[in-house]
Amino acid sequence: MRLYLIGMPGAGKTTLGRALATALELPFHDLDEEIVREEGRSVADVFLTEGEAYFRQREAEVLRDLVDRTPRMVLSTGGGTPCFHQNLEVLLQTGLTLYLAVSVTELARRLQHAASARPLLAQLPDAAALENRLRETLAARQQFYDRAPLRCTAPTCTVESLRHLLATYQASA
Repeated sequence: MRLYLIGMPGAGKTTLGRALATALELPFHDLDEEIVREEGRSVADVFLTEGEAYFRQREAEVLRDLVDRTPRMVLSTGGGTPCFHQNLEVLLQTGLTLYLAVSVTELARRLQHAASARPLLAQLPDAAALENRLRETLAARQQFYDRAPLRCTAPTCTVESLRHLLATYQASA
């Protein structure tokens, strides 16, 4: 089984992904961490020195390589992963994709202290600008996120609720 978690930054993909992988006894991978390992530098540094286009290309390459060599896993993707280079098609064709849906207000609350460490949010001057950027980004990405066959809406996304969601989906498939 491959389970892919998609959603906005701050949706809980990594936190829930790690816990879910443990509960399902599957290996856990974080796509950004895989990129950092392969690049030998932070995501922020890749964005700063090479730009977003380079990052998105590397992201697609690392995703495909990871899928090719890992038949069983829970994978936390980057927030933009499904939106570039046909990555969503890779996810949909090779595993089960779960969208963690979180309101913009909640995302802004979760990200307000960490925004400076995130390349696409780092230059925003205040909380209102952060919330506006998140709203715009979600609007652009929603069409991709909505194609996931599974959705969990915060605040009900817990390991137990996700296990139940997976079991229900698998029983009906």
